Amino acid sequence: MGEPHPIAPEHARAICEEIGERLRHALRGDYADLPPRLQELMNALALQDHEAPSAAPVMARALVVAA
Repeated sequence: MGEPHPIAPEHARAICEEIGERLRHALRGDYADLPPRLQELMNALALQDHEAPSAAPVMARALVVAA
């Protein structure tokens, strides 16, 4: 296996969320004009976004431990 990724998991998740938000804003939910494969990928991304656990509880626990 390769070396561990240099970005902390919470930062990687924040980057993914920002990319998703920008895609949602750029596409504005109108998938009718997208090619079928891109439409499938956008639907899969939306499904993963809804199934993903929130990063907020992890961050809250980190703040409590640090205090």
